[in-house]
Amino acid sequence: MPPRDVLDWFTRARRPLPWREPGIPGWHILISEIMLQQTPVARVLEPWQEWVRRWPVPSAMAAETTGEVVRAWGRLGYPRRAMRLHECAGVLAAEHGDVVPDDVDTLLALPGIGDYTARAVACFAYGRSVPVVDTNVRRVIARAVHGRAQAGNPAKRDLAEAAALLPDDGTAPTFSAAVMELGALVCTARNPRCEECPLLGSCRWVARGRPAHDGPPRRTQKFEGTDRQARGRLLDVLRSGRGPVERAHLDLAWTADPAQRDRALDSLLVDGLIEVNDDGLFCLAGEA
Repeated sequence: MPPRDVLDWFTRARRPLPWREPGIPGWHILISEIMLQQTPVARVLEPWQEWVRRWPVPSAMAAETTGEVVRAWGRLGYPRRAMRLHECAGVLAAEHGDVVPDDVDTLLALPGIGDYTARAVACFAYGRSVPVVDTNVRRVIARAVHGRAQAGNPAKRDLAEAAALLPDDGTAPTFSAAVMELGALVCTARNPRCEECPLLGSCRWVARGRPAHDGPPRRTQKFEGTDRQARGRLLDVLRSGRGPVERAHLDLAWTADPAQRDRALDSLLVDGLIEVNDDGLFCLAGEA
């Protein structure tokens, strides 16, 4: 994979995303990375801008209740991300001087920060030359380097393969962003636009005639009718109000399957996203 071809393409085609602007602090980039997990960029743009205005430093978020942060999360999905980010903000404020660390190991020790997020923040916020591997990067490597239509399941070798491609001339962070962008915009999972790809002349998958995937079929995640949807409906009731509610209000939010509703409610309590106060009313965490 010729790095210069990818970097030149990125210079022309990169999206003007606000968290890519010069001088964006690590805390703001951390917020963007948490929001972007399993969520399209278009849905993140407005919430991210609202969050960095409202909570410009970790201590500002830490001063809020968990419930208020979950309320502000809105419909971004997977609200435990908001809860863990709030917890992370507290640690950053108390132990790191309100500054996001710049090395992978320290980032990994923070609440809710996994391997991808730690590497992404170190790379994109602080210019560290570390491999950053998401679904898009894995797909580009699978096609351009290995000649496969799909990357298969994540594996430990993914980081080593991405690291081997990093240029050693100081452009590694930009290259990592460029490969990710290439997978998001051109080398897409469905209907890749190979004629627009800067790797067209060197891609092994194209050289092999773009063979179809011959491994296990890809799993597709449904949402309609799932426990995730039920959880979201219950949370919507609590997010839309400003105080505890009776169980009857929650029951009305999901009537199709009472057993599923009970299961969803129990899981929200176990996760710590909601609480029951002394009067037996339900509320967001920290608002009892």
